[in-house]
Parts: sequence; C-alpha cells; structure tokens
Amino acid sequence: MFNPAKILQFRKDWGEFEKRHPKFVLFIGAIMKNGVGEGSVIDIKITLPDGRELESNLKVSAEDVEFLKNVGELGGQN
Repeated sequence: MFNPAKILQFRKDWGEFEKRHPKFVLFIGAIMKNGVGEGSVIDIKITLPDGRELESNLKVSAEDVEFLKNVGELGGQN
C-alpha cells in the first residue's frame, strides 16, 4: 500500500527534477504521448564518471505496459 506522504514527496521531487533536466522530461513526455507498446524495446546506457559504461535493454510485455500506465498516473500524466 502506498504512503500518501511519500506520493506527495515524489510529486515535489519530480517537479525539482523537471527544473534540473527539462530536455529529459520533454523526452519522457514524448514517450508518454506516443506510448510504449508491447514489443517495444527500451535500451539504457549509463556512462559513469570514470568512463565505464553500463548497458541493458528490455522488451516491453503487456504487463509492463500496464505498469508504465500506472506509474504515469502517479506522476499526473493521464
């Protein structure tokens, strides 16, 4: 069960994140607008300060689509 105080804190923290990273937030908005459908592939690459790279990907399932929809609703992205 969700703690309402944690949800309110998340919304505040998300607002601060938006201020620090507006291009990334626009990118997330485009994803939400276009949707991430079943069969989509999400690739993630992180470059650490020492130059090492960590990469992974996942193929989106029907269950993932539902989860992402629920996460979007938590953040106010209906």
